[in-house]
Amino acid sequence: MVKHHHIDEIAQVLDGQATGRDSYVDASWRRCVELYGMDPARNDPAYIVTETEFRTHRQQADWMISTARSSLQSLFRQVAGQSYVLLLTDAKGICVDYFGDDLLLDELRGAGLYLGSNWSEDLAGTCGVGACIVTGAPVTVHQDDHFGNAHTGLSCTSAPIYDSLGQLAAVLDISLLRSPAPKSSQNLAMSLVTAATRRIEMANLMAASRREWVLRFSSSPEFLDVDPEAAVALDGSGRVIGATRAATRMLSRGKGVIGERIDGLLGLSVDDLPDLMRDRPTEDRVVALGDGGAVFGHAIAPQAPRRAPIQHRASGPQVRSGVLATLAGSDPTLTRVLAQAERLAPTPVPLLICGESGAGKTKLARAIHMASRRAGFVALECAATRPEDMRDAFAATSGAGGTLLLRRIEDLNRDTANMLAGLLDAHPDLRPISTCGQAPTYLMSQDSIPSTLYFRLAGSVLELPPLRERHDLGWLIERFLGRRSGGEMRLTPSARAELMARDWPGNLRELGNVLDVACALAESTVIDLPDLPAPPQLRDAELDLEAVLDACNWNMARAARRLGVNRSTVLRRIRKEGLRAPA
Repeated sequence: MVKHHHIDEIAQVLDGQATGRDSYVDASWRRCVELYGMDPARNDPAYIVTETEFRTHRQQADWMISTARSSLQSLFRQVAGQSYVLLLTDAKGICVDYFGDDLLLDELRGAGLYLGSNWSEDLAGTCGVGACIVTGAPVTVHQDDHFGNAHTGLSCTSAPIYDSLGQLAAVLDISLLRSPAPKSSQNLAMSLVTAATRRIEMANLMAASRREWVLRFSSSPEFLDVDPEAAVALDGSGRVIGATRAATRMLSRGKGVIGERIDGLLGLSVDDLPDLMRDRPTEDRVVALGDGGAVFGHAIAPQAPRRAPIQHRASGPQVRSGVLATLAGSDPTLTRVLAQAERLAPTPVPLLICGESGAGKTKLARAIHMASRRAGFVALECAATRPEDMRDAFAATSGAGGTLLLRRIEDLNRDTANMLAGLLDAHPDLRPISTCGQAPTYLMSQDSIPSTLYFRLAGSVLELPPLRERHDLGWLIERFLGRRSGGEMRLTPSARAELMARDWPGNLRELGNVLDVACALAESTVIDLPDLPAPPQLRDAELDLEAVLDACNWNMARAARRLGVNRSTVLRRIRKEGLRAPA
């Protein structure tokens, strides 16, 4: 039955008259008529996406579902027995996760409070999820706040979930089929859903920032270590590379904090972070805010990388599109690295790309530059770079906001390294991307570069897996072979099995060389075992390592290239044999 007073009230809003409803409801009603051409008299059913569409949305939101699941379960336990249903939608309004009473399942499905329902405003009209997506803020759309006649019995309270870079990632909705008439009856639901989204954002930031400093805040010392209100992730120089929504509001009044230095937002620097760790009394960890207020802070030091079990690796952020998406097949570890790179690309955060020789560090750096849409790109080999070369590079890439690639920063000489720190400070518009053939801990432990320079270069660390650990090796082999032969060459099963079983110490570079040789040696379009070059060997009994090092002036990188092995292999042999460079 059409509710005529509801239609009359919508007409009043279109005429510019006040209704006493929340402003976001009035604004949504106007959009429904003037932008979407909707008719409030129609009793349109809920819009449910196809099974194929649902699987796609669910897969893309899998990382958020995993992060949010614990908070959703906790929230559902809090409202158990009160007929509430919880919906987690993606940023487009598609319900990808659901908690509800099985006894009401048919009724909930009919109302669209179930998996696969599309609650975007242009399809469902004024509703909690749709209004939340448009406004970016928590809302309650109660009963005849809804535009569509089919939904006026519902009460829906929704809150946005933002990712650590401030982009809308999902919406959490708590709804009732039937509720008391006063809209104020949903005040508790609003408190619960906003608290849950705050915890989900916190969990997402923590999961994405295991390799960085995290600073968490609370206005009360009692809740600081167990349920903080806000958090930021910081790079080694104290620049913000991630933040919860509450932290953005707290530190910058909603203007954004990504890329800002923490000492410009708070009364502390990156050097003060150890003083805010858990080993100090909570009440002593006071942090001054820019507006003169203060909060309590809890700093969490960078953690060692944790690899999830293989069966769970599929859940996580996905690379959306563009040049970065072409760098990996189905390898979950590399996909997560590329997803992080995609989100960091448009920011000014300096990046350090680590990985074995030939793992694709330079290719990733160029892809990040392309995704960033910065102007100039200059690459320097650190082993051969003199101070004057460095100055010329800065002159060529600064001004227009270019990218400077520093290849193998562990090979920088001391004079150039000291000068580089000053040049970076003098050219804040220039974005450095560095590569390193060792783990970040090696750079610090071996004092390869000054710590002051390290923290200017390693804003965020991207670690590429070696080829022997990648799960998309088969995809890579076919991709490389297709590029080299125009799709004309193919491998016999035995040749393919041989390539899949190799250790690949030279990684992608070695794979490319092997396929180049195989294509040249094959007498037909079929590559068989005899066409494959033998893998490189490093036999302890046959190798006079010290002689090779002497011939290379003890340059580890050159010695490794001459031997056809990784630099880390040379270093291990040096330590094992107790060799020392001549004075």
